[in-house]
Amino acid sequence: MLFRVKHPIAQGLRKLNQRVYLSGFAGRRALEIGGPSDIFRDEGDLPVYGVMKTVDNCLYSHQTIWEGAVSAGQTFKYQADKSAGTQYICEATELKPIADRSYEGVLASHCLEHVANPFRALAEWKRILKDDGLLLLVLPHKDGTFDWRRPVTTLRHMAEDYERQIGEDDLTHLPEILALHDLEKDKAAGSPEQFRKRSLENRANRALHHHVFDTATAVQLADRANFQVIQVDNLAPFHIVILARSCRETPHNSRFLGPNAKYRRRSPFPSDRV
Repeated sequence: MLFRVKHPIAQGLRKLNQRVYLSGFAGRRALEIGGPSDIFRDEGDLPVYGVMKTVDNCLYSHQTIWEGAVSAGQTFKYQADKSAGTQYICEATELKPIADRSYEGVLASHCLEHVANPFRALAEWKRILKDDGLLLLVLPHKDGTFDWRRPVTTLRHMAEDYERQIGEDDLTHLPEILALHDLEKDKAAGSPEQFRKRSLENRANRALHHHVFDTATAVQLADRANFQVIQVDNLAPFHIVILARSCRETPHNSRFLGPNAKYRRRSPFPSDRV
């Protein structure tokens, strides 16, 4: 899913950690999937826009409920002091206008959970990355969102979605969403009936969270998609942040995958510390 989530700027990323992200993206040319994203601006916790050479963008439609009307071309204005980047109109899972190994980075904040086939999306993002290109992935942690009553989506389920070539019209999770989505934490969704109507029209608006993440599952997803994880952070109120590098061989992510991973001790989210 390709859009900016309008949320309060998260607080609390240590300056030492922030430097890892800034130094990694300094001078790079990147594609953002969705956006522009507040968290990447100068006032955000991950202000990578300011250090990058340029940022282009991908949205799934010329008209979204998040950004309104959008035109393809040199129209992506992500930061006031930067020249506009190129705006593409295409699916996150089918970046057909973009050649292999075109970018040094991919940014994605609060969009992969809206994609029905996340492994397919990650494969496309990896395709357009140069060797050793970087992925900066921000996902919502279930503990801090309206998904808190829903179970974490298993990696097996997401792998099966890939094998079955699930498309963006998929509504497999709709019964669970309608039963467990906490509308008290999602006032913009309106009444139960308004929420149901919007959900049934998800092919057009892409508002559903197909998948639900905790930090361990997000890291496993990056690992299985053949990204070498560099840094994992958690930010209140609801952010999972993963910095990873594209690699052509098997990544070595054991220190991020086990029960003693450092992020578990630091995370503000209770389910990460279990």
